[in-house]
Amino acid sequence: MILKTYTRILTTDLDATLPLVRALHGIEPHLHAKFADWTLVGIGDVLIVAGTEESLAPISGSLGPWIVEDLTEVRATLADSGAEIVRDIEDVPTGRMMYARNPNGVLVEYVEWNADLLERYIWAPLRDGIPASQVR
Repeated sequence: MILKTYTRILTTDLDATLPLVRALHGIEPHLHAKFADWTLVGIGDVLIVAGTEESLAPISGSLGPWIVEDLTEVRATLADSGAEIVRDIEDVPTGRMMYARNPNGVLVEYVEWNADLLERYIWAPLRDGIPASQVR
């Protein structure tokens, strides 16, 4: 099950990108993380991925991340549908992730957040009547 979807903005200049996204949302980022050569900043349904042109090249043109409840189940569903697993499930600081090219040719990043992030950004807000897109 998909729990949350992000629109990803790739940038080589986080300092120039973040202020506008923050102003457009009117809130502070809810997520800050480092992964490999990238800095990740989440605000609402936008995920800013900052890095060098070289480090961003492999994910340029892909969609996501799509936050899912059970990545193993999603992988099986994708495989059954004829999707190509481009980068198989691996552990990352926020939980687990993988990349798959859907049968329509679209490359998507799928992420299963760890229990703490799921509780903080999905389950607790939902109990308070706040959808994932409005997480602050």
